[in-house]
Amino acid sequence: MPHGDLAQLSAVIGGLGAAAMLLSRTRAQLLAGLAVTAVGEATLAAALVPGADLKLLVAPAGHAAALVVGVLLVGAGAVGLARYPAIVPVALLAAAPFRISVSIGAQKAYLLVPLYIVLAAAFLALLFRALRGDVGRPLPPLLAVPAAAFVALAGLSLLWTRDLRQGTIELLFFLFPFSVLVVAVARSPFRSWHPRALATTLVALAGVFSAVALFQRLTHGHLLAGDVARANAYTTYFRVTSLFKDPSIFGRHVVIAIAVLLVAVWLGRIGFWAGAALISFLWAGLLFSYSQSSFVALFAVGVAVSYLLGGPKLRRVLLVGGVSFVLAGAVFVAATAVNDSARQATSGRTRLARVTWVVFTNHPVVGVGIGGQPQASKDEAKTQLSAKRDRSHTTPLTVAAELGIVGLLAYAALLAGATRLLLLLTRLNRALGLGASAVFLALFVHSLFYSGFFEDPIVWGVMVLAAWAWIALTREPGPPQAPPSPKFTELSKDGGTRRTPSQLQHETPLAD
Repeated sequence: MPHGDLAQLSAVIGGLGAAAMLLSRTRAQLLAGLAVTAVGEATLAAALVPGADLKLLVAPAGHAAALVVGVLLVGAGAVGLARYPAIVPVALLAAAPFRISVSIGAQKAYLLVPLYIVLAAAFLALLFRALRGDVGRPLPPLLAVPAAAFVALAGLSLLWTRDLRQGTIELLFFLFPFSVLVVAVARSPFRSWHPRALATTLVALAGVFSAVALFQRLTHGHLLAGDVARANAYTTYFRVTSLFKDPSIFGRHVVIAIAVLLVAVWLGRIGFWAGAALISFLWAGLLFSYSQSSFVALFAVGVAVSYLLGGPKLRRVLLVGGVSFVLAGAVFVAATAVNDSARQATSGRTRLARVTWVVFTNHPVVGVGIGGQPQASKDEAKTQLSAKRDRSHTTPLTVAAELGIVGLLAYAALLAGATRLLLLLTRLNRALGLGASAVFLALFVHSLFYSGFFEDPIVWGVMVLAAWAWIALTREPGPPQAPPSPKFTELSKDGGTRRTPSQLQHETPLAD
């Protein structure tokens, strides 16, 4: 990178700003955090993209027009979200999955452009509301403290990262913007219609993705991923990607929607046959992704939800079946390992775990820095592949390699805080709490077999959902209670208290 020093300085500034924003309690703290985070983001972008490529934003007429349209969309969105802040969470969820290929000179990326537009509008709307004195509710420490620690550590780790460019990308396009997402959702007002609106949006998106996937399967074409299309030419089966570049990303979005539907069916929030039809349709699209990580996540969440909400007999069946499934999988992997094909059976995940573990053992305390694991694995594990193909597919191992034991502690604290908030939310609103917990479980299990946990905005969204809804529901006024009726008593002739007629009425009569 031509401006590495600027990138490192910007990462530290952005990390501190994001932490301050997440931890903010007062209006002044929130405004300061928003401002510092914005400065860090802007200077990171300047450090990542060369000046010659930045000029291309306005040089061709087409690029300039697109930039103007984007600015107008952000401005219009900011006005709308400032006036109706309750729609911020739904708008962010609706835009979260979509990625668009962007090219600026030599810079090419597949970015969450729709989400960034909505997020920029939400940022400006929150800034405007804060300037007017409407700051909403702060994040509870259960989530704010570990999230701030993790993001600040990630930003600081750019000082020693093994891959400065990839680390800058992780901070610029994921960790810092998603910190803004967390604050924007937490500071928005919670309404009674939010759970249904969020669930409907999630299922509707998955329905669109499954419909596109089935169309691709029927036509054997129209894939957006060139590498998957080429691989399909040499296999006996046809993998689909829907509107994504990777079948596993498509599968992840479908699995979390099925998780929500499972909870809704069990709790009677949707009719059985309607729920079964929707789940079947989503499963049909998911099936042709042939995504191992998605299938495992679906199995885990299906067993967990059914175990929690089913009867004793079903629980025993699930327990025996689940243990049998795990043991059978372990035996299969062990048997294939004898023939040196475990790598093939796990789609190369065993090799990726091994080369990532090498990096962690060499740098156990603070790791090799954000984004540095693939390059470090290539250098230290002596692999013959490109660094891109050495990227870990197991999030805990990735965190361990890049941020060391310190990062693992922050990661564990973040998971523990989110889990605790989900449990607290379930006590107040069973359907919302269990639905969000099912989504979080599916995303966590998926992250054990596929990369991109912290790069998925829905991960951050479901964590802040737990905090946001819990705070709102705990502060809701309870049902009005009638004031206690006064008790009129009189002194008896012997100095004792004479019972009232109502008290005498409820006493047990003496036997004759």
